[in-house]
Amino acid sequence: MSRLLTAQELTKSFGQTKALVQASMTVDAGEVVAVMGPSGSGKSTLLHCLAGIIRPDSGTVAYDGQHISSMPDGQRSALRRSEFGFVFQFGQLVAELTCLENVALPLRLDGVKRRTAEERAREWLDRLQVADAAGKRPGEASGGQGQRVAVARAMVTGPRVLFADEPTGALDSLNGERVMRLLVGTARENGTAVVLVTHEARVAAYSDREVTVRDGKTTEITVVGA
Repeated sequence: MSRLLTAQELTKSFGQTKALVQASMTVDAGEVVAVMGPSGSGKSTLLHCLAGIIRPDSGTVAYDGQHISSMPDGQRSALRRSEFGFVFQFGQLVAELTCLENVALPLRLDGVKRRTAEERAREWLDRLQVADAAGKRPGEASGGQGQRVAVARAMVTGPRVLFADEPTGALDSLNGERVMRLLVGTARENGTAVVLVTHEARVAAYSDREVTVRDGKTTEITVVGA
């Protein structure tokens, strides 16, 4: 596997609070990496730096040989739209749109015609076993359905990296397991790398490796399935 993402000695503070302290990690193409740690440890900040959502105060983030930590905002936004997918704890679906329209939205924003975008969206809803929610608005779908719709939306553009921040945190264990099986399964089928932030061991068990964050430092890397 080739190296896709590299974070080196990242530091990031919010006021007097140090969120990251010389944190480093790597992600290979097609690899699933779990970022573990208690609440407030800095794991979400690390994900946001890796994805180019925020800039570190110091250190570098390189994606496929490009230093995204020093890119202009517009270039980083374009990278997130074309190369990255995102799934958050509460889905963050657009309430006014149907689930089908939510999944098609990233394609529409990229200039894909409605019919083509919705055809691809239906394919992904079917792959995530949530085709029956296509015509529903997010508020009419269950929590588990909503998260699977969010995964479909993240995957519909064919991202090279999927960033998932506590994707099962708002779900019961049964729905959480289903979401994780489908998220990791579809990512592996498509060769998509996954950076998975979680504090739950049962969620991290779906990964190839674990990176542990504590007090803003990446203190331990554990091979999971070796």
